[in-house]
Amino acid sequence: WTIDAGGQPWPSKGQIGEDGKKIVIDNERNGRVTLTRSGDRAPLVGLWRLTSFRREYQATGEREYPMGQTPTGYILFLPEGRMAVVITGEGRKAPTTDQDRVGLFNTLVAYTGPYRVDGAKWITTVEVSANPAWVGTEQTRSFRVAGDRLQETTAWAARPDNRMARAVITYERMK
Repeated sequence: WTIDAGGQPWPSKGQIGEDGKKIVIDNERNGRVTLTRSGDRAPLVGLWRLTSFRREYQATGEREYPMGQTPTGYILFLPEGRMAVVITGEGRKAPTTDQDRVGLFNTLVAYTGPYRVDGAKWITTVEVSANPAWVGTEQTRSFRVAGDRLQETTAWAARPDNRMARAVITYERMK
């Protein structure tokens, strides 16, 4: 049995992978989910294409799509422990004024650096970023891989209006 986020139990079957590092759970509610032991980069390694970027608010459960309904982007994880991500919002156009150039930063996420895996989280030590405030910081993301889908979740953080929110970002594995 597995318990979903609402506390509902679901019949499940599980098995440990041949390498001893992965646990695969199948159930009617979530399909197949792969869990990894601490430090195992293998499920993340590869190129993933962005399929959605949403923001959730903790107090209300409200959801919004700050990058639009069809953002574009990729995240790349190398087996050697380096990653890079670029996400852009839908509808971006070449700037014609300085104000346009400034506005483009509101629809851009880009950073790179070495990463490590700790259970169901990856931690990136940011070396280069579109946001200079991130350089030298550690960015921690929770993740879940289900088949060819990667879901990334940021930590809850205060927005400029002081509401607590997080990003839930979904990718599909490129083949």
